Amino acid sequence: MLQIETWKRVLIWATLALGIVLALPNGFYTRVEQRNDAVAAIDLGADTQENQSLAAQWPGFLPSGLVNLGLDLRGGAHLLAEVQVEDVYAARMEALWPDVRDVLRPERATVGTIRLIPSEPGELRVRISEADGMSRALELVRGLAQPVVSLTGAGATDLDVSSDGDQIVVTLSEAEQQATDERTIQQSLEIIRRRIDEVGTREPTIQRQGADRILIQVPGIGSAQELKEIIGTTAQLTFQPVVSRTDDPEAAPGVGNEVLPYLDREGAYAILEAAPVVTGEELVDAQPAFDQNGRPAVNFRFNPSGARKFGDYTAENIGSPFAIVLDDEVISDPVIQSHIAGGSGIITGNFTVEESTNLAVLLRAGALPAGMDFLEERTIGPELGQDSIDAGKIATIVAFAAVLVFMVLSYGLFGIFANIALIMNIALIFGMLSLIGATLTLPGIAGIVLTVGMAVDANVLVFERIREELKTAKGPARAIELGYEKALSAIIDANITTFITAVILYVMGSGPVRGFAITLGLGILTSVFTAIFVTRLLIVMWFERRRPKTIEV
Repeated sequence: MLQIETWKRVLIWATLALGIVLALPNGFYTRVEQRNDAVAAIDLGADTQENQSLAAQWPGFLPSGLVNLGLDLRGGAHLLAEVQVEDVYAARMEALWPDVRDVLRPERATVGTIRLIPSEPGELRVRISEADGMSRALELVRGLAQPVVSLTGAGATDLDVSSDGDQIVVTLSEAEQQATDERTIQQSLEIIRRRIDEVGTREPTIQRQGADRILIQVPGIGSAQELKEIIGTTAQLTFQPVVSRTDDPEAAPGVGNEVLPYLDREGAYAILEAAPVVTGEELVDAQPAFDQNGRPAVNFRFNPSGARKFGDYTAENIGSPFAIVLDDEVISDPVIQSHIAGGSGIITGNFTVEESTNLAVLLRAGALPAGMDFLEERTIGPELGQDSIDAGKIATIVAFAAVLVFMVLSYGLFGIFANIALIMNIALIFGMLSLIGATLTLPGIAGIVLTVGMAVDANVLVFERIREELKTAKGPARAIELGYEKALSAIIDANITTFITAVILYVMGSGPVRGFAITLGLGILTSVFTAIFVTRLLIVMWFERRRPKTIEV
């Protein structure tokens, strides 16, 4: 008997209603977007009359989730960056020198004098005067090695220590280099994401490409140069002992030292010890503030490890200058007046309020572990994005209208039922995209257009099967019931294979390919639901009301 239980009918209608309500905000995109921005600003403390007015544009009891527009629809900036992982090797070797010096000093009677000599980046060379003590020196330096923290480097140590005449040569092991590369890329991804999130951009795409490249796409931002200014600053903060000051940029700093310019003193330079006492990696917080003279500054706070090193150094070097260095420029070099315990302090300089705020953001987000070379950059203007939206709308409307007309001409009243289900299908797709916060791209629109064409396939299978069953003269009710039963397996099989393809595209692809896969996969799910349940419910309701003796499909 052709019937559907009451609880199934309620569930079907409730699902449709939920999909329509979730999709509704996309019909008022600009209004809802302004409302969401205003609510976010109010939550951050900007409770102004203007924000209150914008927040009231959309009822609070209705969903406010939107389908985010991708880079090709909204416009924005695209960057492809290559991370200079070799910089990390060099920094590791520079930081290792004090440890090597400290471990060899107690053995001077055996190894003789210890001297750091110039070496290639990523390599540390130390000369000892007693060749007979080389084996002991190698043993001591090898004791500084630590196990490699990675699955592929299990059992290996992070340092390779060898001798070259009277020199000790220290480099990173191959296993440690691989682990360092992986950590550097992952840390760069996380820091870039934090910096972009700090400025409140919507749905950025930040993902790894290849071994050492990062793809960054940010919709809604003004230009690629603006994006580079946000993420391109390394923000490497270090605290280094001051050896002396000079006005000669070509001055010989001596082994283990470096010459760096002052940020706000033209022609002035500082000779510093290259190995920092504390680095920005040990910062846990940085906030814009004002110093005792009312000038913009930045308060900072170290983690326990950094606080201990900072406190020990200041206790032992009272009366000595101490340089605060940001990206190879000395921003200040105060004299240590007393022991600074607690691991907190203040960075002063000739900052504006905006500069101190930006510096705090960069330091709080963390320092990029290595420099980046931008291999590719593009700016997509909002006009081009609007053209893409208009083209996508036209394509969708044309496909939608063509399918509606075809179904009515081919199947009459049953075609109208299929068209109603198709409209519900589109609403469900946008409702699901809004629910999961998906980003819609131009390939995603192509996936929706393809779904419109595929959505009626299941109905075509059912209607053709009903036509065949009507020829057996079993009556219209039995023909409709058998039509759905016998077409079900073909519908499931056809859509499962397409859904598997969408899953593979999502897993193996990236960027635009994933956008296409998401809309295609969701479209398959909603198409099967509307074809099997919604169209059938409409036909059953019509049949119960009219009770026709014959039907024409």
